[in-house]
Amino acid sequence: MNTRLVVLGPTASGKSDVAMAYARATTGTEIVAIDAMQVYRRMDIGTAKPSAADRAAVPHHGLDLAEPSDEFAVADFTRAIASALDDIDRRGARPVLVAGTGLYLRSITDPMQLPGRWPEVRAVLEQRAVVEGSRVLHAELATLDPLAASRMEPSNERRVVRALEVTLGSGRPFSSFGPGLATYPPVPFVQIGLQWPRPVLASRIAERVHRMIAAGLVAEVASLLDEPAGLSRTAAQALGYKEIIEHLHGHCSLDEAIDTVILRTRQFAVRQERWFRRDPRVRWVHIEHDPVAEVLPVLQAT
Repeated sequence: MNTRLVVLGPTASGKSDVAMAYARATTGTEIVAIDAMQVYRRMDIGTAKPSAADRAAVPHHGLDLAEPSDEFAVADFTRAIASALDDIDRRGARPVLVAGTGLYLRSITDPMQLPGRWPEVRAVLEQRAVVEGSRVLHAELATLDPLAASRMEPSNERRVVRALEVTLGSGRPFSSFGPGLATYPPVPFVQIGLQWPRPVLASRIAERVHRMIAAGLVAEVASLLDEPAGLSRTAAQALGYKEIIEHLHGHCSLDEAIDTVILRTRQFAVRQERWFRRDPRVRWVHIEHDPVAEVLPVLQAT
């Protein structure tokens, strides 16, 4: 396997722009999106999915893999991306992975043993999450699997429920699956991380959220809610979508929803960076003004 290139970083860091610039300048390069929410069809604006023009100019993979009504898990994603990477290799092209979802990236760079599913256990946990809240479930997880609990925010309901589902369903800790997320063996990937000063990144996030609203995010969410199959629990929790759904259901004003999206996205960006910063294999580029101008030479030198 040839060495593969990864461009990673928090949301709104400019990694997609950097990857596009690199692909346009490098013959035979194709982009692979490593994003948990860009897999859903018709969830375009709120996930900052590459534009139709970009997708026409450079082949993209990892997008539009599932219906918004589907529960699309990391195991599903791993199989799809492994197949795409094999196809890219067979054609003699070079992939550049654009990663914002840390666990999904690790499933590709460090293949792991993926646990099964226990739907009955999950159904009970999801109902408990509605009644008791994710923090109560996180406290239970901390008792059963302290290591797994330490790796996720108590407010991240989807991850907490999944960790408890595996722990209770399999009879072994969620953290015991795979080679261990705390280990970082050599892998055939060159990983370049984009890091902004936190106040600058916060401003970029706010600007991007307002652009999404101007581009029609509210109408996009309303259209998805009108679909007969609706949104899966996972899709409905996506940043931007969850808050706009709350607005459309009359629980808050649009301005309040926008402010919440910005706040939660900033918090998410901090968590993304913390995840990526654990990996000593990542080479960080500290950006001051222009991610393309400052990172593209680094990629071209790899």
